[in-house]
Amino acid sequence: MPRILYVTDLAYEARGRRYCDEDIFLTSRLRAHFDLALCDPRDVVRLMDAFDAVVVRNSGPVLTYQQAYDAFREHALATGARVYNPLSGKADMAGKQYLLDLHAAGHPVIPTVDRAEDLHRLPDTDRYVVKPKLGADSMGLKIVPADEARALATGDVLVQPCVDFAYEVSFYFVDHDFQYALFAPHPDRRWQLEPYEPTAQDLEFARRFVDWNTLDHGIQRVDACRAPGGELLLVELEDLNPYLSLDVLGDAVRDAFVAAMKTSLHRFLSRV
Repeated sequence: MPRILYVTDLAYEARGRRYCDEDIFLTSRLRAHFDLALCDPRDVVRLMDAFDAVVVRNSGPVLTYQQAYDAFREHALATGARVYNPLSGKADMAGKQYLLDLHAAGHPVIPTVDRAEDLHRLPDTDRYVVKPKLGADSMGLKIVPADEARALATGDVLVQPCVDFAYEVSFYFVDHDFQYALFAPHPDRRWQLEPYEPTAQDLEFARRFVDWNTLDHGIQRVDACRAPGGELLLVELEDLNPYLSLDVLGDAVRDAFVAAMKTSLHRFLSRV
C-alpha cells in the first residue's frame, strides 16, 4: 500500500475544537487503504523521504513553527515530494495577501486594505478588525476603533470593517467536489456548528473561490459570513490544514467525506 506521512500536532489546543480527535478518527479510517505514520510538523523534513506522500492535516498555525515549516517547503520543492495539499495554494497557505487582491479585483470578499491611506475605501464603521497577514487561528487579531486602526495599518496587517453579520458558514471541498456545509448560527460562538443546507447560489459563491485557487487535489474550506444585506462575503479560504469539524456530521456524511478523501489521495498518488 502507498506510504503516507500524516502531519498533525496532536497536542495543539485550539479554542472550541479538538484537533487530535479528528486526526485519530481520520487515520483510523484511512489506515485500511494506506500505510500511515503520524508525524509532528517539526519532524517532517527528517522523515518524509521514506514516504510516497506527505499529508498535511491539523498541524496548527505555522507561526508557531515557522522555521520548521520553511525548511519543509524548501525540501519538498527541491526534491519534488508529493504534498497534499499541494504547496501551490494561493490562499491562506501563502498568507492573507489574497484577500487584498480579491477585494481589489471585485470579488465578494470582506472589504480589506493594509495601509492607512486606503482606509477610505472601506465602509464607514466605528470598529475595525486588524489581523496579521501571516496570522492563523485568530492569532494576533484585534478589534479596534478607527484611530487605532489607522496607526496599525502599516502594510503588514489586514484592516477590515467589523461586519455585523448574521452568521458564519463554511463550505468543505475535496478536490473540486463539494462535500458538506456547516454554519454557526450564533455569531459569538464560532465553533458551535450545525449542518447547513446551501442554496445553489451559496454553492456558486463557494465554488468561485475553489476554482480561483486552481488546486487540482486536496481539501479546502471556504469560510464566509452572511452580511447585513443578505449576501455572502468571503472571510478566508483555508487551503493548508483546514479543520473539518467531522464530529458535527452525521455518519453518512462523515463516511462520504472519508471515501472522497481516500479516492482523492489515490488519484493524487497515481498522477504522473
